[in-house]
Amino acid sequence: MSTSDHLLLFLHIGFAIFTLGPLTAATMSTPRYIRRRNVVVLRYLHRVTQIYGIASLGIFLFGLLLAQGDLAEVWLSVSMTLFVVALVLLLIVERDQRKAVHLLEVAAEQESAAPPAEPAPEDEKGGGKGAGEERPAARPATAGGDVAQVERGRIAAISGVVALMWLVILLLMVWNG
Repeated sequence: MSTSDHLLLFLHIGFAIFTLGPLTAATMSTPRYIRRRNVVVLRYLHRVTQIYGIASLGIFLFGLLLAQGDLAEVWLSVSMTLFVVALVLLLIVERDQRKAVHLLEVAAEQESAAPPAEPAPEDEKGGGKGAGEERPAARPATAGGDVAQVERGRIAAISGVVALMWLVILLLMVWNG
């Protein structure tokens, strides 16, 4: 291996370590913050997904340069195909993150515009259970944990599949490299 090949290998491995780790962590933790309705953290995770998703293209680029046109190896073709599929799936995750942020923002606006709580009616005996307590007014249909539920499930499933793809690629690289 020449010095330039060593440099390409170093860059390939460096990009893999420093982009795939944060990218996987961001996509896999997104469902938790959708459930908690934390829009600030979701915006951050969405931005991390965008930045590290684009930076992960460096892995592919340095891998292609390292292959030096010898793409007849089956493990290289499988690795590249899995990588491209993983990037396409990450585009779906990024879209769902963006949509979840929007849905949570809309739900928060609807909840803040909802009328204040009204007092609960007293029971017939005049002071039993519920007397003097306030009950919440009718909440919008998006109340509870069901905001962006579809996006949350899809992000969880796809990010798990993408993480498995990264592991398969790693195994192919170690086994044949």
